[in-house]
Formats: sequence, structure tokens, C-alpha cells
Amino acid sequence: MGINDTQFEVQITLNDVKPAIWRDIIINSTITLPDFHKVIQTVIGWTNSHLHQFRVGDIAYSIPDEDSLMTCIDYKGVLLSTVLKKEGDKIYYDYDYGDGWEHTIVLNKIISSSSNKKPLCIDGERSCPPEDCGGPFGYNDLVKVLSNQKGKKYKELIEWLGEEFDPEYFDKEAINELLKKKNYGCESFD
Repeated sequence: MGINDTQFEVQITLNDVKPAIWRDIIINSTITLPDFHKVIQTVIGWTNSHLHQFRVGDIAYSIPDEDSLMTCIDYKGVLLSTVLKKEGDKIYYDYDYGDGWEHTIVLNKIISSSSNKKPLCIDGERSCPPEDCGGPFGYNDLVKVLSNQKGKKYKELIEWLGEEFDPEYFDKEAINELLKKKNYGCESFD
């Protein structure tokens, strides 16, 4: 079985959030990291509004930025199979450096390719945190405030959110419909 004939079953977990927010997906091993970024944005539920990078050990992969203090490898042509090689391998995905969202990505299983070439979400739990809510600490506080509808902070939070937010919500079918669209359903700001 060649690398072009394989798919990966990976789990993406948002770190430092209790209870855990995670997704299991099946994805082609030859997807590029920029496209994998788009898939992550869609399956987790982010809005592609902030900077991001992949990390493998001390190496960062992202879009080179002359103004950045961080050194990174241009990830444009880097395949997922370059950074995940065997079952159990782990990489990290950082999103929104201000809020500090870190995701752990684990290669759970290498499987024979199927006729389905689009990424597929096969399982997961909980809704993506709202953008700009203050990272894991802010999100954990947000969930706590939402649990007490009589508290003063509750009304302020609902006003800030601008819409209903259910931290337990997860809709695998809606995610899979998005993954079939252009850019895997991810808003692109290129």
C-alpha cells in the first residue's frame, strides 16, 4: 500500500478545555497542511479569523510572515504524511495566538483509501468555543456562567454572544456537508 493509497484516521482535541472538545476524522494522507488547516477550522467550528501554525517538536509550519518574531517553515507544499508517519504520532495546531488555542492531533489509524476522497468527520463531542472568548480559561469561565441563568454575568454574556450558544451541541452531519464544499467549508481570506 503506497502513501497515495492511504487515509488517516486522526483525532483532533482542543487542549485545556473541560469537558473535552474533540473530533475524529478520516482524511487523505496526502492533503497539504494549508488544506488540513481548512479542514480543522470546519470540523472544530472556528471562523478562520486568526493566525495559525502546526508544530512538530521544535519546528513550526505556517505561512511565512516577515513581520513575525516566530520562525517557521512555509507549509504550502508540506503533506500531512510528512508530519504524521505512523500510528500514535502526534502534532500540534495552534490557532489565535492571542487566545492561545492549542489542539493535539493524533494519528490513530492508517487505513486503505476508499472511494471517498473528501474528509469525513466520524465522531466528536461538544461545540467549538466562541471566537475571542479568552482562550481555554475564558471559555471554561463562559461555560460556568452559562450554567447559572440567574447570575448577573449571565445576561452580560448572552448580550456579548449575540446568539444562543450550547456548549454541548455537535452536529456531525452538518460538518460533513460543509466538508463537501469549496475550501472544505472554511471561509478563506487568502
